[in-house]
Amino acid sequence: MGLLLLLRFLFGLALLVSGAELLVRGASRLAAAWGISPLVIGLTVVAFGTSAPEMAVSLVATLDGRAAIAVGNVVGSNVFNVLLILGISAIVAPLAVSAHLVRLDVPLMVAVSFVLWCAILDGHLGVVESSFMLAGLIVYTAMLIRSSRRETSAAEASSGPLPPRSTRPLVDVGVIVVGLAMLVLGSSWLVEGATALARAVGVSELVIGLTVIAAGTSLPELATSILATVRGQRDIAVGNVVGSNIFNILGILGVSGIVGGGLEVAPAAVAFDIPVMTAVAVACLPIFFSGHCITRWEGVLFVAYYAAYTTYLILSATAHDALPVFSRVMLGFVVPLTAVTLVLVSVRGWRTRN
Repeated sequence: MGLLLLLRFLFGLALLVSGAELLVRGASRLAAAWGISPLVIGLTVVAFGTSAPEMAVSLVATLDGRAAIAVGNVVGSNVFNVLLILGISAIVAPLAVSAHLVRLDVPLMVAVSFVLWCAILDGHLGVVESSFMLAGLIVYTAMLIRSSRRETSAAEASSGPLPPRSTRPLVDVGVIVVGLAMLVLGSSWLVEGATALARAVGVSELVIGLTVIAAGTSLPELATSILATVRGQRDIAVGNVVGSNIFNILGILGVSGIVGGGLEVAPAAVAFDIPVMTAVAVACLPIFFSGHCITRWEGVLFVAYYAAYTTYLILSATAHDALPVFSRVMLGFVVPLTAVTLVLVSVRGWRTRN
């Protein structure tokens, strides 16, 4: 039995990595075939596709009447996406951030996070609010595609025809579909195998839920962004995370709220988790603005904060004696120090540009 679990885990990991490679390759070729920039492909096709596990989990949870899982899945995934995925990707190689992301998409990610926070202050996300969120996603996607195609046409008019595009767009679409299928299946098998293996060695259900399961639906984004970074497709790496976060809030919670006739939001999520998600989104602004680059040390900072966030969740859930001391250290020293650092980074970046 143990060998079968290990094989399932390893095969899921192999599917995940292979699917990510296919997705990045197909998306890059499709960008040229359709005259759409790699950044927009990352913000739409790749981002929405790698969020398929989150969509599936949230819809099933909503239909089962478990709104807390639907909301927690989105919030936890967004924190994971920024802190761990961007952090690890930046450690692998510093990430250049497109001016388009800085001007539009990152501020939009911050804005929709605030909108969600305001919408659920009463502990409920209504059908009307959910419908507006889904409509906002449709408008955002249409604007991205239209803007990208207009920029491509302008480039052709000013400098002549661009390099030959792929003559096999349908093949590229097929590669993307196969890659997405492998990502979703590999993610599912990896989470199931890891959970079973953790139970077999005596790890508690709480630890499994807060680590393996919480991060499981974001594994496609992790694999895709890291692989895109290694292959030099850094617009896709960053766009995938930002686009996924926007899609998670507007698309997944929008659809779940409509399907479920509204979503009840747990008081703990209103008081802590959604504010943390919003703060993480806001933290991207000074880092992304400072030289339009996520450096390695900033990546280390992101990963360290994800470790601290996970540690807090575990200590809180177990009512551990170390929780008060840990909270005082974080609130009294680490958070203020980080805030000062981000301000200095912003000022330095502003002076450099001016």
